[in-house]
This record gives sequence, C-alpha cells and structure tokens, in this order.
Amino acid sequence: MIPAELVGEFLGTFVLILLGNGVVAGVLTKKSKAEGAGWMVITTGWAFAVMMGVFIAKAFGSPSAHLNPAVTLGFAILDNDYSKILSFIPTQILGASLGAIFVYLHYFPHWKEANDKSAILAVFSTEPAISHKPSNFFSEFLGTFLLILGIYAIFHPSMTGLTAHIGTFLVGILVWAIGLSMGGTTGYAINPARDLGPRIIHSILPIHGKGDSNWKYAWIPVIAPLCGAAVAGILIKLVQ
Repeated sequence: MIPAELVGEFLGTFVLILLGNGVVAGVLTKKSKAEGAGWMVITTGWAFAVMMGVFIAKAFGSPSAHLNPAVTLGFAILDNDYSKILSFIPTQILGASLGAIFVYLHYFPHWKEANDKSAILAVFSTEPAISHKPSNFFSEFLGTFLLILGIYAIFHPSMTGLTAHIGTFLVGILVWAIGLSMGGTTGYAINPARDLGPRIIHSILPIHGKGDSNWKYAWIPVIAPLCGAAVAGILIKLVQ
C-alpha cells in the first residue's frame, strides 16, 4: 500500500509539471494557438500550476504539499525532521517525469513542426539566457532562498485568520513574483524535480528535431535550489 502522502506528492508534482511545462509548450511550439504569448503568460501559467499542484497534493493525502525537493530539504532543516527526504524527493521526480510525458503527448502533432531545438528543450527544462555559471547558480540559489523565506512567512503563526486555501493562493503569487522579477536569467527552475525529471524525459523521448539535453548545465538547477533552500532553513532557525 502506497502511503497517502506519497500519492499526494506524486499527483501534485504531476499536475505542477503538466500545467507548468504545458504553458511553456503552448507559448513556444509552432502552430499552437498560444504561440508567442510571452513571458507574462508563462509566469502566470506557472503560478496557477503551483496553486493547482498544491491543491491536488493536499486533496490526495499530502498535507505538506512540497512538490519540490528544495522545499522538502528547507523545511526538514527548519523543523529538524529529515524523515521525508528519502521518500518525498524520488516521488516528486517521478511525478515531474510523468507530467513531462503527458505534455509531450498533449502537444504530440506540434513536435513535427519547425520548432527550434532550444525551444523544445525549454518546454522540458530550464536554460540560462546568458551562460555564466556563477551568475546562473546565484540566480537559482537566490530565487529558491526567497521561495522558502516566502512560504515560511505566508504560513507563519502570526498570520492569524489565514486559511489554507488563501495560503496556497499566496504561494502561487509568490512563485509568480519570483518568475516576473527574477526568472528572466535562468528560467527560474527553483525546483530540482521540475528540471531534472523533465530533462531526463527530453533525453529519452523521440521528439522530432530535438537537440541534446544540455547535461553540462543540468547540475545548476538541481544543486543551486537545494543550497538556497538549505541556507534559508538555517537562517530562519537562527533568527526565530
């Protein structure tokens, strides 16, 4: 019997990627009705994807609704409880991978159009606007640091009267703000599962016209968010 928490994490992350990578596919693939809709549409779509992913995760048994290994790590440090790391993180990566497969299936006829290989990769994973690894690392680090700080603040006990539904909405707004203000540098993965799972799927699927999966860069959207979350968790503990 699969624990309900893992079912929730899996389905929530699946929905997160289906809607999040789905909006990117809509904007970037040829002959999509959303083609060329732009960054505002992508960041808004991702904000809604986070909200719906969290709602799904909670409804199916994960009250934590992390959907993100960095969030799992950050709050493990903050709560001094590391029991969820070994089960949550693989589950989140699997959910993200399945979400990427369904994005591929949903946009199936569009892959045969004249899509740029970098646009195809962007549907599945992130890449920097300007390749400069120290800056790229810092962008992902800082974005995730702010994510953990923001989630902690939203659900802080001082926020009296805040319902879980409004809190989830505000987390979506937080992700929207990070995307609008900081996401233009690296595409704001701020979530190792969001980048790694779909990147693996990109490397496996027979997508017409795809290039390589840029594994030389792939460590940054995995390691930098984990580092940013860890530092945020430590900082919050120190100032509490």
